[in-house]
Amino acid sequence: MTEPDHPERKRRSLYGRRKGPKLSERQSGLRQTLLRDLAFTPNADPWAQFPNSVKELWLEVGFGAGEHLFALAEQCLAEQRSDVGLIGAEPYEMGVAKLLGKLSEKPLNNVRLFEGDGGEIIAGLPDASLSRFFLLFPDPWPKTRHHKRRFLQMEMLDQLARVLKPGAELRFATDDKSYLPYALERLCAHPKFQWMATGPGDWKTRPAGWPPTRYESKAIKGPPVYLAFRACDN
Repeated sequence: MTEPDHPERKRRSLYGRRKGPKLSERQSGLRQTLLRDLAFTPNADPWAQFPNSVKELWLEVGFGAGEHLFALAEQCLAEQRSDVGLIGAEPYEMGVAKLLGKLSEKPLNNVRLFEGDGGEIIAGLPDASLSRFFLLFPDPWPKTRHHKRRFLQMEMLDQLARVLKPGAELRFATDDKSYLPYALERLCAHPKFQWMATGPGDWKTRPAGWPPTRYESKAIKGPPVYLAFRACDN
């Protein structure tokens, strides 16, 4: 593990937008009704917030408008994986509202949402409780002085190592050329994570069973890369 006095080991603040365009009347209504029904509560028993059939927990932090999370939830049900419960965290209320719109049209009871900082969920989870973790196209904060705002800090990796089961998968994607080496440097240096790639195709091409996001399709900053790491038990 990294030493307690590591320079990145400081209390993390949540950066980025929470408010955006004014929500429609329907979107506001869904936040008052459906979000209440699907709300995930940090520091509470995570399994008790899902149907009794759920035995595995997957977490996506910063789900944007929810394309990946929604598709993954549909995929799990189509594959008869009722044992999987998906938790999504997103502080941007318009993103949450857009996902709520999808869920109102096609209800999926294997999804729970938290409108806030995903770090709060991770901090409150029991040890070895997650089977998968997703961080897809997070805000890169490209300026060096803003790197402390990036979600992937060594302290956060310590927390993820705690809550991920041995053998669990961490998936990270970015199209930002500065975030890729930054993420690889930290993930490869951490003793609890092992890069699963065996060749360039494993990170240059989105793997099967990894639904795309709307942001990814825009390829704003360049070709996206896909990193998959396994949580070690050593």
